[in-house]
Amino acid sequence: MGLKVASKFIDLMGGFVPMEMVVKGAFELITDESKAGSCLWITNRRGMEYWPTSEEKAKYLVRSSGSMKRSSSQVPLNLNVQLPESFEKLVVHTLNHNFRDATIKVRAPLRLPIKPNHVLVKIIFAGVNASDVNFSSGRYFSDGNDIGSRLPFDAGFEAVGLIAAVGDSVNNVKVGTPAAIMTFGSYAEFTMVPSKHILPVARPDPEVVAMLTSGLTASIALEQAGPASGKKVLVTAAAGGTGQFAVQLAKLAGNTVVATCGGEHKAQLLKELGVDRVINYKAEDIKTVFKEEFPKGFDIIYESVGGDMFNLCLKALAVYGRLIVIGMISQYQGEHGWQPSNYPGLCEKILAKSQTVVCIHG
Repeated sequence: MGLKVASKFIDLMGGFVPMEMVVKGAFELITDESKAGSCLWITNRRGMEYWPTSEEKAKYLVRSSGSMKRSSSQVPLNLNVQLPESFEKLVVHTLNHNFRDATIKVRAPLRLPIKPNHVLVKIIFAGVNASDVNFSSGRYFSDGNDIGSRLPFDAGFEAVGLIAAVGDSVNNVKVGTPAAIMTFGSYAEFTMVPSKHILPVARPDPEVVAMLTSGLTASIALEQAGPASGKKVLVTAAAGGTGQFAVQLAKLAGNTVVATCGGEHKAQLLKELGVDRVINYKAEDIKTVFKEEFPKGFDIIYESVGGDMFNLCLKALAVYGRLIVIGMISQYQGEHGWQPSNYPGLCEKILAKSQTVVCIHG
């Protein structure tokens, strides 16, 4: 595996870890019973270290607000860090599809005590999504002309972190629990959410964030809207966050997977993920490839680009085919932001071939 990775990347990571160091770490875990269940990180840069380190605990685990008036049994005995009086977060202060112009960093007071049935999450990693620009322009609100009255509102869709404090009546999680969230307000150092929205995870790693909006969108779309095996599946923008999940899920289900992307590095990534045919639109004409190599079309198409790509996909959809639309990223950053498009004759086209168009809002 290591030989297939670019040498520059290996050098950037500090080179290969010597086998002697790995063996030493393994024997230490085996022979020292006090290390049972521990996670040992082995790197050339930092040697061997157990996670979480005392520095990590001090940085992220804070005293539960509930312990101020109740028992402190939920707080680690070696922990004396107090909740901060304030924290930083990003808020949308003006509606604009330009996310940088729409948002501003502010310092907000940390309101105590924590609400009953709520928890305070210390954010470690937050997910960046293409749809952030739709959110900052107010596209995801349904109250029409009253959107402006919501300003300012918190930004960010998803994150992973650690439970920093809990409110009354919370017994499903405890302080220090690694957790993922899919609620508005993740572009912040701390956020308070209902405990029912907490998704406990093994570790607060960045990979977990990718599995939230991107991973769940692909999973729901392919397993609910388009479950299949032994079919020809096309995934557009396949090297993107949700596209990478889609191609892997489609392959695991036993399908022939075709993927589009822009660039040789992305194409190589998709090949390593098991894609049967990668179409690099910077080197090949997608329409020509569809016509010459897939004249009967695709049984399932996972589409997220929109615009001209949507039209190409609709024409390349096989009889009884299913076109799953999960976004239209090419239309998000126009001069006036995301504008609805008209597709004249769409119903007639899909009716003629008994096709289905399904939209999944991740």
